[in-house]
Amino acid sequence: MNHLPLVVLCCMALHSCGKSLVDPDIQPSASPRIMVHYMPWYASEPVSGAWGWHWTMNHFDPNTIAADGRREIASHYYPLIGPYDSNDPHALECHVLLMKFAGIDGAIIDWYGIKDHRDYAAIHRNTNHLVAYIKKAGLSFAICYEDQSVKHLVSDGVLGENQALSHGQEVLHWMQDHWFGADEYAKIAGRPLLLVFGPQYFKGAAWKELFSGLAQPPHFYTLNTLLEGADGVFGWPPVHDGRVVPPAAWRTYLSQLYEKGGGGTVFPKFHDIYAEAGVRASYGYLDDQEGAVFAETLERAGERASLIQLVTWNDYGEGTMIEPTAEFGYRYLEVLQSYRKKQAGKPFAYSADDLRLPIALYQLRQQAAADGRVATQLDRAAALLFASENEAARKILLRDAID
Repeated sequence: MNHLPLVVLCCMALHSCGKSLVDPDIQPSASPRIMVHYMPWYASEPVSGAWGWHWTMNHFDPNTIAADGRREIASHYYPLIGPYDSNDPHALECHVLLMKFAGIDGAIIDWYGIKDHRDYAAIHRNTNHLVAYIKKAGLSFAICYEDQSVKHLVSDGVLGENQALSHGQEVLHWMQDHWFGADEYAKIAGRPLLLVFGPQYFKGAAWKELFSGLAQPPHFYTLNTLLEGADGVFGWPPVHDGRVVPPAAWRTYLSQLYEKGGGGTVFPKFHDIYAEAGVRASYGYLDDQEGAVFAETLERAGERASLIQLVTWNDYGEGTMIEPTAEFGYRYLEVLQSYRKKQAGKPFAYSADDLRLPIALYQLRQQAAADGRVATQLDRAAALLFASENEAARKILLRDAID
């Protein structure tokens, strides 16, 4: 399975785009809603019994451990908590708390539907697990549907082409019945927010048919190109043809996107490992300029949109992750905190020190997995963090008995 960005901007389509990824009830001058694109597709041997494709890409071996203690993974970068499992409650707990303390309002979850094929069932399970933690943290969520899953279901013989539309309708009804009505599900003008990464299978009028049986059609956004019936477009790092993307190129891309109503798009960099893994040629490279790209794209998005998507929380294969890493530490989350603190009308009380607490909790949970007494104390610390009682949690996490 592979997640391949469709990142060449279709300028002709954008010239016809008059709608944007904004909430009409929130003006751009107000504090924007910030959501982060999240990949729930990682599997680790300690939790799932084997290392999944997104850590290995059938080339790297995470059981090969370097002298510095790092495992070999399919990425140029290394998560600060190490390669994790998207079904590990401790990793999910850590992630949503980091989002909360960074000033992120919710997650847009990359999702492949409900069919048990390839690793789609595991991604679906992990998504539901993540949603439970998102709700616990008081955050919101939305779905970015990967309709490439339907393409693979058809090409792999699981579905006939004549069954694809009814399958898509089944998927949309499942979302309606289980997610769209939730208070925590992100909505625009009362309609549930839905992104599609592409689309890569369903085209044009097919989406009208897919939505026809729903009680309420979603506010629907496509990648780069405005599809017939869509409400707007969202962006992605503009890499293609293996080229290095200079600042002038990505600035032009974003200017064109915003001039024609595109949604708030923020990214730190792009540095994929596909060529090294033998998956395909690299899409290209976009340098992070020591965090300046993320800071600038965030400022530009905040000036133009009420809803911002951060690309991404944790796509390690493409090097767009903003979660804490060994290479960059808490750089991007601290930029988000600074951005939130500058905004009028939305008090923000969390500090850079608060960002260290979820990581400390995760690491202590790993160390104390077999110690019931310590686990109880860590559960108490976690409850305090979810309640934003960070000083009380800090005292527990720093106790000698825990250390």
